[in-house]
Formats: sequence, C-alpha cells, structure tokens
Amino acid sequence: MSKPFIRNHQYNLIKQQVLQLQRACNNGADPKVIEAVQHSAQSKILESFSELNESQKDLIAGLEPLRKSEEFQKYLQSLEPFLEKFSTTTNKQIMKLFPKVKKLKVPDLNAIDFQKISYLGWVDIGTNKMFIVYHLDGKLVGVQGRYTPSNKGICFLCNGITDVALFSAITKSKPANASSDYYKAIGNYICTDSHECNKRISKVDSLEKFLQDVLY
Repeated sequence: MSKPFIRNHQYNLIKQQVLQLQRACNNGADPKVIEAVQHSAQSKILESFSELNESQKDLIAGLEPLRKSEEFQKYLQSLEPFLEKFSTTTNKQIMKLFPKVKKLKVPDLNAIDFQKISYLGWVDIGTNKMFIVYHLDGKLVGVQGRYTPSNKGICFLCNGITDVALFSAITKSKPANASSDYYKAIGNYICTDSHECNKRISKVDSLEKFLQDVLY
C-alpha cells in the first residue's frame, strides 16, 4: 500500500477538478465535452505532483471513468487515507521560530487537523500581528508581520474572494551598502481566516515565494 503522498493543496486541487467534471456530467454536457473536461482535470492533477510511482498514478487515475455524483464522492474518499500530514509541530518548535516575540500566543495545536493544512497561520489581535509557519525546503520556518484588516478582496494564497487583511513582513535581506536602519516591508492581502484559506489553497508557489523573499 502506498504511503501518504497527497499534500493538502494537492487534495484541494483534486476536489476542484472533480467538482468541475461533476458539474459537466450533472448538466448533461455533450460526451465529447465531458471527455475534454476529464482529460483537462486529469492533466492538472498530475501536473501538481513532481513525482509519482505507478501505484500512485493508478490511484489518481481513478478519476477517469467517473460520471455519477456518488462515484465522485467515493473517489475523493478513496484518496483520504493518502493525505500527507503537515509535519508534527510543537509549541516549543514554534516558539523557537519567534525568539524575539515575548509572550507568544501559540494556537491550540490539538484542535488542528494537520492533514487539512498547507500552512499554520494565526493572528494575535492584541498586537495586530499575524504569524505563519511552514515547511520550506525541508526546514520549519516562521514569519511574522503587521496585520491590517481590510474589506473583501482576493487572497494571494488561495485566490479566494473573501475577507482579507494586509499582511506585511520586514524582509531580512539588505543591499550591500544599506545603512543600519534600512528596512523593506513586503505586503500581500491574505485571508483573515487561515482555516478557510487552507481549505481552498491549491498551489503553494505564492506562499513559498513570499517566505523566500522575506527570509532570504
């Protein structure tokens, strides 16, 4: 049996593609249209994985013959045992990522389903700060920044139209001849609810670029 290999954002992408195919089938689309949607869905799903062995490919390919609502649901359920957990993270590990933050308020980790997150994010309303923890290049990293609530907008992580806040973090990189008081902030609009964001995010490119720009 294959080990867990589907990350949260990949599972979200699969669900999105399954929903599109299911809609085409339920709306009585022409068989050729359904076939085109199916091929497109299959391609996008496979492209989201950098490497798959044959058994994993066979599991993902189970999408191909599906046409009924109950079949789509069974397909998604069949993938759940293969969801890869966000690596175990402890309060101590998180606190080490933010050594300069006094009285850091860490979220209740026992209440988090680590199979259903791509990143760990939370807000400290008292200090108007947001914190993000992620596994970047095999290393646990953390970024903190100013959190300024805004109106509805597009989240740069999940592309959902929802309640967002401007999240701005100070980058650690400096020009070679920069003065000692030089700083540069990088900001993006992000979901105010990281739980909902994690349910929608289907790519981690933007998240990883943001973290790299801030950290390096």
